[in-house]
Amino acid sequence: QVQLVESGGGLVQAGGSLRLSCAASGSIFSINVMGWYRQAPGKQRELVAAFTSGGSTNYADSVKGRFTISRDSAKSTVYLQMNSLKPEDTAVYYCNALLKSGTYTLNTYWGQGTQVTVSS
Repeated sequence: QVQLVESGGGLVQAGGSLRLSCAASGSIFSINVMGWYRQAPGKQRELVAAFTSGGSTNYADSVKGRFTISRDSAKSTVYLQMNSLKPEDTAVYYCNALLKSGTYTLNTYWGQGTQVTVSS
């Protein structure tokens, strides 16, 4: 069984920084795509940043230049370094992965979410 476990959320003042981590565990054959989404109250879930299957990165326009996604492939872990945080970054951040499990089945997995709150 595959699990995505997030950590690193919290409360920070505007202009501050946070670092999120997401570790995939379980029977994993390969990870195609892995990244972060967020959902603010009353809004749809949106992509924040992700590694594509080709290894490149995608960022939402709203976070470009402030957020950086990185990974440790050996640990099946991705990180999201968030700098210059703004109140509008307040949301629940979800880790997402498209991966092949040990049975070679391709599925999408979500973490439980971690709250990020930025005070003004």
